[in-house]
Amino acid sequence: MHINHANLSSLFVAFSAAFKGGLNSVPTPQHQLVATTVPSTTKANEYGWMGSIPRMREWLGSRVVHGIKSHGYSVKNLPFELTVAVDRDDIEDDNLGIYTPLMTELGAAAATHPDELVYGLLGRGHETKCYDGQYFFDTDHPVLDADGKKTTQSNLDNNSGNGTRWYLLDCSRTLKPLIYQTRKEPKFVAKTAETDDNVFNAKEYIYGVDCRRNAGFGLWQQAYCSRKGLDKDNLQAAITALETRTGDHGKPLGMKATHLVVPSSLKWKAIELLTPQRNAAGADNVMKDVVELIVPSWLS
Repeated sequence: MHINHANLSSLFVAFSAAFKGGLNSVPTPQHQLVATTVPSTTKANEYGWMGSIPRMREWLGSRVVHGIKSHGYSVKNLPFELTVAVDRDDIEDDNLGIYTPLMTELGAAAATHPDELVYGLLGRGHETKCYDGQYFFDTDHPVLDADGKKTTQSNLDNNSGNGTRWYLLDCSRTLKPLIYQTRKEPKFVAKTAETDDNVFNAKEYIYGVDCRRNAGFGLWQQAYCSRKGLDKDNLQAAITALETRTGDHGKPLGMKATHLVVPSSLKWKAIELLTPQRNAAGADNVMKDVVELIVPSWLS
């Protein structure tokens, strides 16, 4: 191929099409199951209203105005990029077939990146703080009891630090347990001018993708983490703990366990627990389809 502006423009169009093909190759991004997507127009989004989950009350006398607690929780948008180089000799020799799949992989990487961010954060929930200043999974989240006194609640069954972590989530609400924040969607760009340093000094044409986004935590009340063995009794205990969760002043929050998230090492145990019609004794399996199973590749 003769290298000129027209041919380089055509090559960019072809590579861009391959990138878009990879970007659209992910049928249903898994992060959408557990994270609320929040568009962003600034450097960071503030979520200071978290922690205020009031319930309806009988209207007696004047209205009771629930103030919005200011927790100062924010999610900062971070820049991300992925860049590859194409050798000028390969362009001149029309040896471009090896690069088209690479551009498709760039698109696929950009498409699965939100999953990587969200589930990676979930896996670090025992060591990453949420809106109330505690770790997202912790034993002492501050709340008010029925008498208005300060007390704590736990959404972590640590089992003395042993065992593989698995997670139970309530994803039935508009606000899910995690947040996926997007500021700038993936953009495919190139540096192919003869005067660009990469071309002039290294005879390389550079193609890449960049975006701005991040993941954050929603309400810890919608999540439960356990390191106990994944079996019927422990899953039932986790479901009960999540669904009997109360907010300030002892008001029930109406949580519903909808999703079980496990790493690949617990995949078959989870399937065996949730899918058979009958258990090993031949009785009806009361755990069948009680929650939806998610086995993300990115769970750290």
